[in-house]
Amino acid sequence: MQKSLPHLIRLTAVLAVIGLAVAGCGRKGDLDPPSAAATKEGDVSKPTKQPGTVDKPFLLDPLL
Repeated sequence: MQKSLPHLIRLTAVLAVIGLAVAGCGRKGDLDPPSAAATKEGDVSKPTKQPGTVDKPFLLDPLL
């Protein structure tokens, strides 16, 4: 029983690190609000680009 305890601790630590890494994925910051023109027209399905922001494509973007 004593020999399996370090293995269990190591496995728990590895799974915790993997879980934290996966939970940290995503874009940082708030969601972009729709523009005033889009809300007046009723079309909020098209995303608006905020001035001064740069859109960096991500490897998994085509899946979304």
